[in-house]
Amino acid sequence: MKKMWDGQRLGEMLVGIILIGLCVGLYRLSGFGVDPFSCMNLGISGFLGMSFGNWQLLMNLAIFLVVIFFAREYVGLGTIVNMVFVGYLADFFCWVALDVLMVEVTPVLRVVFLLAGTLCSSLGCAFYMTAALGIAPYDAVAFILIRFTGNRLSFRAARVGSDVVVMTVGIVFSVLSGNGIWAVAGLGTLVNACLNGPLIQFFKNLLAARRDKYVSTANCQ
Repeated sequence: MKKMWDGQRLGEMLVGIILIGLCVGLYRLSGFGVDPFSCMNLGISGFLGMSFGNWQLLMNLAIFLVVIFFAREYVGLGTIVNMVFVGYLADFFCWVALDVLMVEVTPVLRVVFLLAGTLCSSLGCAFYMTAALGIAPYDAVAFILIRFTGNRLSFRAARVGSDVVVMTVGIVFSVLSGNGIWAVAGLGTLVNACLNGPLIQFFKNLLAARRDKYVSTANCQ
């Protein structure tokens, strides 16, 4: 049963990563702004005159080192898969929508993509966090904050707080570089910052309840 359960955890992690990649693609298609972490990286990279990809890699590596020291238990296969494949998955989904299916992105579809992206983001994070095979460096920040505050913060509060901070940093650097607020942020950024934490917690609770039911049923057999 252990091997079967390990296989199920691997499946949950992969589903989560795919949903996160789909989320980023949907946000890009919506044109309403990116997630808070990408917002920060876009703002700082524009201010420094660096490419977004190079700066995001440096930021991920910096946060990864912090996670190694303060929350090593959250590093695993899922961490590496997330860092490497989410961007490519987002590019793939955008390519399928625009070049293969030739979807015309109407105002109504933009709203649909925004809502679907938010749902995929929170559900995807919940899947690969519940799988416990490692999470993305930025996703571990909320758990580090909880630890440093002596568990006085809920995950919901820690995630919303970190999202709002990085979003603000991105906006400030974008304004300082002369690109303005809307070059890095939009309605989608705000929706993601405010709703992602609570929705992740909601889906984590559902998945944990499903896992407990599965284990209880297996033990009775």
